[in-house]
Amino acid sequence: MVPAFPPNNHTFSRPLELKPDMPEAARRWDAWFAGGILDRPIVCVTSPKGKRPPLKLPAYRERVFGDMDESIHDQLCAAAATHYAGEATPWLRLSFGPDEIAVFCGAQLAWSEDSGDTNWSVACVSDWAEALPVGLIGQHPLYRRMLTMYSRAVDLVGGKMLLGSPDLHTNMDLLAALRGPQRLCADLLDCPEVIDRAMADARAVFRQLWDAVWQAGRMAEIGYVPTTTLQCDFSCMVSPAMSRRWIIPALEEEAAICGHVTYHWDGPGALVHLDDLCATKGLAALDYVPGAGRGSHLDYLDLFKRIQSRGKAVSVWGSVDEVKAMHRELRPELTIYHSWVGTPQEADGLVEWFVQNT
Repeated sequence: MVPAFPPNNHTFSRPLELKPDMPEAARRWDAWFAGGILDRPIVCVTSPKGKRPPLKLPAYRERVFGDMDESIHDQLCAAAATHYAGEATPWLRLSFGPDEIAVFCGAQLAWSEDSGDTNWSVACVSDWAEALPVGLIGQHPLYRRMLTMYSRAVDLVGGKMLLGSPDLHTNMDLLAALRGPQRLCADLLDCPEVIDRAMADARAVFRQLWDAVWQAGRMAEIGYVPTTTLQCDFSCMVSPAMSRRWIIPALEEEAAICGHVTYHWDGPGALVHLDDLCATKGLAALDYVPGAGRGSHLDYLDLFKRIQSRGKAVSVWGSVDEVKAMHRELRPELTIYHSWVGTPQEADGLVEWFVQNT
């Protein structure tokens, strides 16, 4: 088994062809993960390099059914047409969709022409007694394809951009995809001891998948994105007590495996877990997603201040004016800013603004 990188000691610090200042960005990430900053917060801002916008990234469907090398090459071309200012970093996305890990464990991958660039899995567990133990199917063709793509990426993007993880809908999101959310909700009440066993399996799947991807992509050599995104969208359907029993321990274990972690905190229904998430070990920042029609991050300053008062960082997104307004309110050592602009000059200017106003 190939070990994951040690927490707080993995920032890729060599220059990249598409980001020559990666060593400077690494210095800032390392300072931030150590609990401080240099002369400004972490700022990730991108822009097109020329008049034409970067090429559209290959969709999930192209990654699943298209030519592997072509998909990787298209992402490389899109990254080459992008200016990465501050700590923004070019990285390769090889995910096949939100429920890909459930598919690797036996669920069927489903598509619809009406659903846009996404997919999902068809629940396959009708009886946990027959389904356990949950595990990766080592010879599943889509799982083998993913590992092959990571191996191909070593040759195609090494020294140019970094690699990212698959969509890590693991822990209880994995069980929900295999069983179906409604039936899993009933199981939490009807047979919690069985869910204890299923969650132990899900946690083992995470470790196995992480190590396989880490080895296939030769991450220690090629370089990995500064933060890993963990999540549990199913958390909006459970109580804090249930989350403390099943979800929080799994997230902490995943964070210990991955190192530097941002938690993708999805929707207002998940806000009930605020206190528990702020008390977790290993989640460096919370990335709250309000959802369509619920405003921008600028509208959630009170929430972000509550999070920071409990010692957790926040990852926020917004236009130039929005991130400037948030910077006037939020603690710089506990914030990661993301934005996008029209030109490299604007991108570099925004980074310098943070230097002058921190």
